[in-house]
Amino acid sequence: MKKLAFIIVDRMVHRKSLWALTIVTITLYCTYSLSAIAKDNHANQSLNSRQSNSQKPALAEEQSPAHKYFTDVELINQNGQKMRFYTDLLKGKVVIINSFFATCQGTCLPMNRNLEKVQQALADRLGKDLYIISISVDPTVDTPPRLKEYAKKLSARDGWYYLTGEKRNVEFALTKLGQFVSEKQDHLNIFIIGNERTGLWKKAFGLAPSDQLVKVVESVLNDRPSGDK
Repeated sequence: MKKLAFIIVDRMVHRKSLWALTIVTITLYCTYSLSAIAKDNHANQSLNSRQSNSQKPALAEEQSPAHKYFTDVELINQNGQKMRFYTDLLKGKVVIINSFFATCQGTCLPMNRNLEKVQQALADRLGKDLYIISISVDPTVDTPPRLKEYAKKLSARDGWYYLTGEKRNVEFALTKLGQFVSEKQDHLNIFIIGNERTGLWKKAFGLAPSDQLVKVVESVLNDRPSGDK
């Protein structure tokens, strides 16, 4: 059987507050189905309408298109700290994002072990210009103390956030990322690697060889704004 995986490159261009996506596929060494990453637009609109006004910050100045899209819905990290989705987690950063749940007996731990290897390879960048964001798809069970214990298994360092929160808030954030699932067992086995500052976003198979994942992350880290190229 020929082994293939896909990395999808999304270049987001801000035009009149719309995101234009260009998709390019390149091969890796594992299998992955493109259908698994299709977004549920209907669910996205539904959750968006349920977000309360209290979740939206007062506008001191005009928000960027990315800020408007992701919003500052509130999540909670493994240390019990509240974090705003866009402002605290995404703004100006390079991020690796995955979804998982702590009691998973399937692919969650292997994927997070891969992230642990990426963390080791890029230790000098983590917590500075690179951050890892792991969002639980089971926020009712995955409380901050449970996530803190889980983070210890992976030797998570500063800059690797395990996130939970109110169920509707977590579902809203996951939907914005195209990672919302109705059943936790159906969580996606992909990493989203993005450079919010330049608008370059990639998706990679979470069980691909870690050295290949490191190369993808480095390519996003090294991306420069169009004016600098």
